[in-house]
Amino acid sequence: MVSFKIFIGLSGWLGNLPPNKFARFMRKLAAKRIYPVASDPVENGVVITDDSGKILAIERQSQHDPASLEQVDGVLVPGFINTHCHLELSHMKGMVDTGTGLIPFITSVVTKRNLPAEVIADAIERAEQDMLDAGIVALGDISNTTDTFAVKARGRMRYHTFVEVFDFLQDANAEKTFAAGMAVYEKLQPAPGSTRSLAPHAPYSVSPGLFEKINAANPASGGVTSIHNQETPPENELFERGSGAFYDFYKLFDVSLEHFRASGKPSIFYALQHMNPALRSLFVHNTLSTPDDIRAAQAWSPHTFWVTSPNANLYIENRIPNYQYFLDAGARVTIGTDSLTSNWQLSILEEMKTIARYQSYVPFSQLLRWATLNGAQALGFEDTLGSLEAGKTPGVLSLEGLDAKEQLGARASVRRLV
Repeated sequence: MVSFKIFIGLSGWLGNLPPNKFARFMRKLAAKRIYPVASDPVENGVVITDDSGKILAIERQSQHDPASLEQVDGVLVPGFINTHCHLELSHMKGMVDTGTGLIPFITSVVTKRNLPAEVIADAIERAEQDMLDAGIVALGDISNTTDTFAVKARGRMRYHTFVEVFDFLQDANAEKTFAAGMAVYEKLQPAPGSTRSLAPHAPYSVSPGLFEKINAANPASGGVTSIHNQETPPENELFERGSGAFYDFYKLFDVSLEHFRASGKPSIFYALQHMNPALRSLFVHNTLSTPDDIRAAQAWSPHTFWVTSPNANLYIENRIPNYQYFLDAGARVTIGTDSLTSNWQLSILEEMKTIARYQSYVPFSQLLRWATLNGAQALGFEDTLGSLEAGKTPGVLSLEGLDAKEQLGARASVRRLV
């Protein structure tokens, strides 16, 4: 009893000590430059964290005893946010040829994805670890199955799971498809901090009736959803002219498009007609999106986000978006990796390097915002992630390889510190 009272008294005394008395519980990460993202860069700064990774302060090195600082090579940035992935397809790495175009790619995924459960589970486990090692702290993940749910339950990163549904534009199948999607959705019990929603696959694969059911099941406002958008020329051709390769694709699965009537407009306008503008909406890929398309979606909702996955776009279609269109529109761009079926790795840094290599006019500061704070806002995770700010637990990365002009070099690398 006496020792217990001593412990209580000691705890109270410790709680009244000023913060600097707890230095042994802190890390002081010092670098030549810190990029908080939500504010201007800090030269010769220090990021101070507690033992849980929470940011306590960002200060100047001159305010601290040099012996107390942990000097870091490179610059300090927040943890990365991967806003689009298909983690459940990780077992398909290298199984699908590059450069085939989207429709042959989808056909390969549908016909080759079924492997033994233990093979799928092992690949998911390794892919998540690779992302953690690459500095990714949150994932917007597409799920058609429950295969990733065991990994997600451990809560090693924050997840927003998009349970994706599609009915091949067949209203008659909407009820059955929706029920199957809800069966998957209800089996997911998100770990603390993680979330879930239903998502339409793409304009070319979701009927008006299925859109209606998705909207009714998701929150009326404040939630988040996702849709693949304008990824291949046949997608726009289907909606603009009522012709093209999607007719042949659907025949492979004994699906008729005889009832379908083209609108004369690009595919994104069909999505805007049927989606809920009160939700944060992630339009994914956008390789063919024009300034008019972007302006229309921006006017449709203030909650519009644009996800780019340049390495996947190169893998599948040998093209990437024109990022100047998005810069000109003041669009909120985020970065995703897509899956190991359509990419060589799951690395946000490699996506940033690809953008810098092919369209080097995009400033590093913009790329970093796309990779961090914009992604956190898109998934609704900005309360803890996306920027180096006191009170957040965003992860802290050391990024090496910036040149004198703040451009990402081919040898740029990242190391997770917190």
